[in-house]
Amino acid sequence: MGDPAGIGIEVTLKALGSLRLPKKMQPLLVGSEQHIHLIYSELKAKGITQLANPKDLEIEDLPLQGNLDPGHPNAETGEASFRSLIHATNFLIKGHGRALVTAPIAKHAWNEAGHDYPGQTELLAELTKTKKVSMLFTAKSPKCNWRFNTLLATTHIPLEEVSQALNPELILSKLNTLLSFCQRFKSNPNLSIAGLNPHAGEKGQLGTEEIEWLIPVINEWRADHPNIRLEGPVPPDTCWLSAARAWNGEEVNNKPDGILALYHDQGLIPVKLIAFDSAVNTTLGLPFIRTSPDHGTGFDIAGKGFARPQSMLAALQAAWELTEEEN
Repeated sequence: MGDPAGIGIEVTLKALGSLRLPKKMQPLLVGSEQHIHLIYSELKAKGITQLANPKDLEIEDLPLQGNLDPGHPNAETGEASFRSLIHATNFLIKGHGRALVTAPIAKHAWNEAGHDYPGQTELLAELTKTKKVSMLFTAKSPKCNWRFNTLLATTHIPLEEVSQALNPELILSKLNTLLSFCQRFKSNPNLSIAGLNPHAGEKGQLGTEEIEWLIPVINEWRADHPNIRLEGPVPPDTCWLSAARAWNGEEVNNKPDGILALYHDQGLIPVKLIAFDSAVNTTLGLPFIRTSPDHGTGFDIAGKGFARPQSMLAALQAAWELTEEEN
């Protein structure tokens, strides 16, 4: 259920009340049962009717230690979200459940509770003993049903560390991961990779990484995958333009089914501008599917009743669709 002081419970109850979810879905909520019922009652009192009733849901109760003040996270809410993620993950590790869907957490609240992790992805990797995980954002256009995917080569690290973290082995691995995911939906997807520097280095005038190693790595990958169209390195400021046009229903030749971004904000800024309510954070490499909404905890609107559930709904739908072949 994410950080209890945020909008996680609200958007989950709203999303689970949607008629667009598969009727066979049987969600198990992991979190404070008392506060799930409390937030449900408060939303009902505000006149919100499209909600799942907690009485009709299975809840694994993890009581919150301390009082809940919406919009004000602290060590207690950080501890609650940390424990609930571990608890839910253990269900999946033991083979119970179909997929994991996580509401947003606050990293600073985790730190206040004594848990030093960059995010949920890193904790999930540790719990499942997974050495290589990838963060991918996937979204299906409501106008044309085209699926748009962006994979991040690096995730939660400072910008000054990006150049040191990138290397040929990493890029080859991430391109393979992106291809494998996109092939779930299309046998020969079109892929793109963004450059690292402005104008993809401008032939070495604005940075040399592209010339020194990135372009040779891209050419090596192309030679190993002759049936796949890989464009790049594309100047980062134009890399997502054709995807934005395709998302809005325009006919675009060779639109990118998957884009590899080299660092967090390079990929997340265009993804959220293009498909904020539809994009889903998907963790690849784990022994199970994990999805989450692409927004944060929403502390500024927590408890007010107008948090939008579309991204949580998309996360639930994606978790179901991505595991359909396995069940």
